[in-house]
Amino acid sequence: MVNCNPSRTPVDTDSKLGLDGVPVQDPTLYRSLAGGLQYLTFTRPDLSYAVQQICLYMHDPREPHFAALKRILRYVQGTLDLGLHLYASATTSLVGYTDADWAGCPAEAEYRGVANVVAETAWIRNLLRELHSPLLTATLVYCDNVSAVYMSANPVQHQRTKHIEIDIHFVRDMVKAGHVRILHVPSRFQYADIFTKGLPSALFEDFRSSLSVRPPPAQTAGAY
Repeated sequence: MVNCNPSRTPVDTDSKLGLDGVPVQDPTLYRSLAGGLQYLTFTRPDLSYAVQQICLYMHDPREPHFAALKRILRYVQGTLDLGLHLYASATTSLVGYTDADWAGCPAEAEYRGVANVVAETAWIRNLLRELHSPLLTATLVYCDNVSAVYMSANPVQHQRTKHIEIDIHFVRDMVKAGHVRILHVPSRFQYADIFTKGLPSALFEDFRSSLSVRPPPAQTAGAY
């Protein structure tokens, strides 16, 4: 596929993978390619969702799965100059995104996503403190559900969700102590979506840039 036509995105948003289709002729090749792509996600997190989807069918790959795998290869072929760029910073900040994205998801389920993220960030904050590099600012936790954001601080909302009261008090205490801020983010800015679903090309490329997956900086004159 060296001379294949590149694709702008690694996932076809118009189709969903399932169990249908003719079995592939060479399952070993499928598994080998899928395994290689898994390693590539270490430096290309923009591939994570697409690769995770094809790996779900490694035990019994079908032709539609192989077509999805080839689409990832077409995307990689067109983005060979992209890579993960990490930059040193004089300040340290911690940001978390929640994503409880399933049909009919109630605010309580979204709030559990918030509680899970807050628990993880609390662990990281404690670790940094033990390493003598404490965070001096609150951790920002973004959630795309307005009701879940309100529940982190509004006592009225708390009374409506007695069955998750422990989670509520945990997050509320973290907010009250100034360790965490729960902020609302519109879906179009929910960068975690790149890890959970196929996206239109414009949104995918915008989110990919937010992951610091981009071409290398231009070399200066005289560089080797």
